[in-house]
Amino acid sequence: QLVQSGGGLVQAGGSLRLSCTASERTFSNRGMSWFRQPPGKGREYVAGISAINLNTYYADSVKGRFTVSRDNAENTLYLQMNSLKPEDTAMYYCASCNANICRRASTEHNYWGQGTQVTVSS
Repeated sequence: QLVQSGGGLVQAGGSLRLSCTASERTFSNRGMSWFRQPPGKGREYVAGISAINLNTYYADSVKGRFTVSRDNAENTLYLQMNSLKPEDTAMYYCASCNANICRRASTEHNYWGQGTQVTVSS
């Protein structure tokens, strides 16, 4: 089970941090990802982090503004979002896969958080 926290309403240029805490002891063995779903659109990949070596991956739209990290001792995944833009407004989801590195397709992920809303006003 993945439980998300964080999110909310922020002005453009502001920052937010999302958290995703896993209840399972296999968290440290799983690649993790963040996705988002803007209003009226499909779910899109945002960022990912590997289980081993903590390599990070980003969608071009967030590269340089968002940072994904994980604390395996706390079973928690983070997404630090800086320089937020109105187009970042979406429901954000964390997800895990059964691999060191997750593929970017949502279908490659088997556990999902409940989602948290991020709204960026202009």
